[in-house]
Order: sequence, then C-alpha cells, then structure tokens
Amino acid sequence: MSPTISAKRSGNRWAIALLGTLLAFAILVLQPGAASADTTDDGQEVTDFYFAGVVTFDDEPVEGVVMTIKGGGFEGETETDAEGKWRLYVPEKDKYTLTVDEGTLPDGVIVDAALLPPGTQPIAGTTASFEVEFGLTGTKIMNLFLGEGQRVTVSFIDQLLSRLVGGLNFGLLLALASMGAALIYGTTRLSNFAHAEMVTWGGLVALVFTSFWDLPLWLGIVAAVVGGGLFGWGMDAGIWRPLRHRGLGIVQLMIVSIGLSLALRYIFQYFIGGSTRQLPGASPQPIQFGPISLSYIDLIAMGVSIAVILGVAYFLTRTRIGKATRAISDNPQLAAASGIDVDKVIRYVWILSGVLAAISGVLWAYFRPGVKWDMGMQMLLLIFAAITLGGLGTAFGALLGSLIVGIVVEVSTLWVPSDLKYASALVVLIVILLVRPQGLLGRKERLG
Repeated sequence: MSPTISAKRSGNRWAIALLGTLLAFAILVLQPGAASADTTDDGQEVTDFYFAGVVTFDDEPVEGVVMTIKGGGFEGETETDAEGKWRLYVPEKDKYTLTVDEGTLPDGVIVDAALLPPGTQPIAGTTASFEVEFGLTGTKIMNLFLGEGQRVTVSFIDQLLSRLVGGLNFGLLLALASMGAALIYGTTRLSNFAHAEMVTWGGLVALVFTSFWDLPLWLGIVAAVVGGGLFGWGMDAGIWRPLRHRGLGIVQLMIVSIGLSLALRYIFQYFIGGSTRQLPGASPQPIQFGPISLSYIDLIAMGVSIAVILGVAYFLTRTRIGKATRAISDNPQLAAASGIDVDKVIRYVWILSGVLAAISGVLWAYFRPGVKWDMGMQMLLLIFAAITLGGLGTAFGALLGSLIVGIVVEVSTLWVPSDLKYASALVVLIVILLVRPQGLLGRKERLG
C-alpha cells in the first residue's frame, strides 16, 4: 500500500472521528424535553408557553372579550373572565398574531394604541390585531387597556416601509446560508439537503456555550463559527469526498444528503427536545425610526451580514482560492487540467459554507427568536428558492435571490395572511423562472 493511499485513509478516519466527536458533544450537553398532556377547563392543552393578561376599561375589568392566537399552524381562542383575566397556551415559542374580537368589546370602545404593551407591532393597520412574541421566559403578559374613540390606523406607506426593512433583514441572514449552499452546488453539483442542519448546528453550539455553560455571548458566537467550519470540514472529509471518489452520481449523493439531514435533525430533536430555547438578549426593546421598528440586535445582525457578505465577495474575486473556486464552478475538468487541486478547493468551500451556515443560524435564532431542533429545516426551502431564483451555482445570484425572497416574504403580509407568506416567495420564483429559466444571474446552457 502506497504512503499516499495510507495518508488519505488516515485523513478519512480522522474526519469520521471528528464527526463522531461533534455528535457526542451534542449528546453529552443536550437533554431530552418533555411535554404535558393536561388541559384547562375550556379545552386548551397546557404547555410550558402561554400568553396571559388582563383587559380593563376605566380601571374596571371587562368580561367576555374574545381573544384569538394564530401562528405556526396553531390557532387558539379564549375569553376574559369576570376579573378581565385571560390565558392562551401555545405549543412553542414563536411569533404569533393576537387578535381582539372587536364585536365583543363594549359599544364605542377600542384597544388604546397609546397603551399597547411595549414592542407590540400592529398588523393590518389597526391596534386590534398585532404581533406578539416571547422574551427570555415561556410566559408573555399582555395587559390590554381599552379606551373610547375612533380606530387609529397605520398608513399603507408606513406599513410598507416597515415590511421592506424587515424583509431586508431577513434576506441578508438568508443570503449567508444560501451563498454557502450555492458554492457547494457550484463546485460539486450537490443539492445538499443537510445544509439545513449546518444552520441548526450553529445555533445549537451558541446555545450550549451561552445558556447551558453560562459563558459570554461573544464566546458562544466564536464557538459557533469555529464549530461550523469544523462541521463542514468533517462532513466533506468523512462523507462527501470518499463518496465522490467512489464515483457516486449526483442523484445518489442527493439521496445521501436527505438521509443525513433526517438523521441529524432527529438526533437534535431527541437531545434538545421539541421546545424552543432562547439565546441571551433575545426579544430586546425595539427602537422607533419613524414608522420603522428595529431592535439593536436587528441593527447588529444587518451590519454583521453585510460585512460577512462583503468578505465573501472579496474572497471570491481577489484571492487565489476564490478564483479557483469560480474556475471549478465554471468547468471542473478544465480547472483540474490547468493544475488546480480540485479536492483541496472543495474542502475550503465546505469549511466556508459551514461558517456561513453557523453565522446564519445564530442570526436566525435572534430573528425568530429561539433555537429549535428543526430551525434550519424551516429555512431550507427558501434557501433552495433563493439559489434557483438567482441562478444555480453562483454565490452572487444566491445573494440577489435571497434579498428578493426576504423582501417578498415580509411585504406579502400586507395582502396575505402571515401563515402564507412563505408561499408568496415560491409564487414569485415560479413567475421569474417562466420568464428567465436560468435564473437572474445564471447562464443559458445548451442541452443535447
């Protein structure tokens, strides 16, 4: 046996050992969650998460006001008791829409816009329906004060500006994950379904270092970035490179990625449970910039995303490895014939993709907010949509596609229910591909 073959096999064993160590790390530090099956008198299933409060008018409780909660496929309803108190249990920490049935309010009485709880974001231009989300705990108190007068509405332009900024924020963090997945596809032609779990891994590592081990947030973020890079390196060295060298086709590799995705996802679920866990500082008080409401975390997230994207652009256009990456994406056979070490470049791409996915996972945990076992899977379809929309295999196309998807998702809530906002991005994808099948920045390919 030649020393070269022996060294390669030794490297593969080290990569497999690294992947095993990373999974063992998750097993040791994460604990399974448990659910409760109790119910309340009005039929609600008791969970660890609920919204509650008191509805008053002129400092007197108001009985019989109907409250509804919608979001994440869940819908619940209750009404205030004789003391004006109400409580609604939800299955998990997420963003929800709380609506007060105006027909159950006393005549001439509205929800006072000036006295809404801090951070409340009105929906559809009225104060009777608004977005609510949890803070660091599983309880959110929403005391509502009623007043007399006419309904205060938010103008369409103000709502549009607010949604545009929210869509830009979402599009930037989506771009981090999409650009990494696009680079993998460009260099290997692999549609990596396990990319979702690379996003989840970044959030989990940050959660372990901060919430479990009580270490500073900056250290958790550094650990997530390093862990993401190691995870990407280990996946290529331990799984994808050996499979490529065995001559597996693209369809076979894609099926392997689907199986790997399922395995990793349910390993995460088993050890972290089905609940959503918070990173430090989640759900901060928003800052008003006219009609636009942003928290300091939103501002930091947008700044970090832009800085990282500019760094990736510099890497691809100004460095030797970046130029080699683009050469392999254009023509891998010609790149190899010109002396480029294709396997080495692909290894760097996997490391970079892991880092970008980890950063996106941390930002996604603050955007939703919360770390959950399937948080990456919730982004996967949008990642593929952004890559396809921008043009397969091009990182800059993935960036453009992500920005379009993010803005469309958020702005579409002005006309469609929030539960359907992700579907609106797919509709735009279909329409654009009917006009430009190769994507916005993709190149036409000759078939046959």
